Amino acid sequence: MRVLLLLAVLGSAFGQSTSVFEGLPALVVSNDKLELTVMAEGGALANLILRDDPAKLSPLWNPARIAREAGKPARFGNSRGHFVCVDGFGPVSREEQAAGLRGHGEAHALPWETRAHTKNGGTSVLTQSVKLPIVQEVLTRTIRIVDSESVVYVHSELENLMGFDRPVNWAEHATIGSPFLEAGVTVVDFSAGPSKTRKHEGKGGGLPHRLTSFEDFTWPMAPGIAGGKIDLRAAPAPPNSGDHTTTALDPSRKLVFVTALHPGKRLLLGYVIKREESPWLQTWENYVAPNQMARGLEFGTQPFDLPRREVISTGSMFGVPTYRWLPAKSKIETDFLIFYARTPAGFSKVDDVKMESGELRIEDRAAGKQITLKASLPL
Repeated sequence: MRVLLLLAVLGSAFGQSTSVFEGLPALVVSNDKLELTVMAEGGALANLILRDDPAKLSPLWNPARIAREAGKPARFGNSRGHFVCVDGFGPVSREEQAAGLRGHGEAHALPWETRAHTKNGGTSVLTQSVKLPIVQEVLTRTIRIVDSESVVYVHSELENLMGFDRPVNWAEHATIGSPFLEAGVTVVDFSAGPSKTRKHEGKGGGLPHRLTSFEDFTWPMAPGIAGGKIDLRAAPAPPNSGDHTTTALDPSRKLVFVTALHPGKRLLLGYVIKREESPWLQTWENYVAPNQMARGLEFGTQPFDLPRREVISTGSMFGVPTYRWLPAKSKIETDFLIFYARTPAGFSKVDDVKMESGELRIEDRAAGKQITLKASLPL
């Protein structure tokens, strides 16, 4: 027992360890700045904290915590934090359901194999893989955190085991949640191109809509049902709505960004993404009540989480493809990074995130402030 305890302590000290999160097996990748918890099943990035934060506040959506604090049963399913939707993002057809395929693809609901969980020099590395038996694909994901950096690097490969080219649907369902997500306070910014509200499905029930159905707009000012424009950067106070929008990320940029800032807590979560791999950003708003909110910042290959046939038949929107090709017996890749850091007093908006010369430069131009973070690995 003492030997096992010593190994666990040494593993944690060297940037990798096993853990339990919300009662389920998990893996921890860390350095002196950050600690990231990754689920053994589904590979979700479930918890991200600053190592020196006494509150240990993660910006990522934890439905079990939200339920527990609301006095409800604390369920922690496969949809949590930042999870991956592949191959498929949205509901399935009757035929797919009969074949065993579930919504949001297979990857987020299957056990993942840990292929490496090590410290290489100054870099902590976690590699996981999962075979998707119904669609006959293999997803392999490698997460790296470099010592003294506030950055997580994520590289993924999707392999086609079949002998024919196929269109795929692949999204990173990054989701922030309460208490980091606070109504009227936490703001979202990103590299926006043309945007559109989601079509109201007409099912009735659920949270009321604030936004009109399937209408173009310029982020962040969206058309409201009651008339006028609604600024979508922050959740309304008090919250009581559910809406969904999509944005074609800025086509003039190779690297695009999305950020979520809590100016009161002076904490900033951000993603830097290769636009050619993930040209769409969906914002899913689930504004139930104070301290019970979730907001998806979902980047990937398609504008809305819809059934496969509908997505492929759409073909393009705003001139941007709504799916990605996976060639026969081949692999495609994605790369993105996550940063989580403190902000200076008065920092209230992200106008730009640039990655160059081994650094991330995050600008609030109106405040005349810039955050510089070391980012030594390329995208």
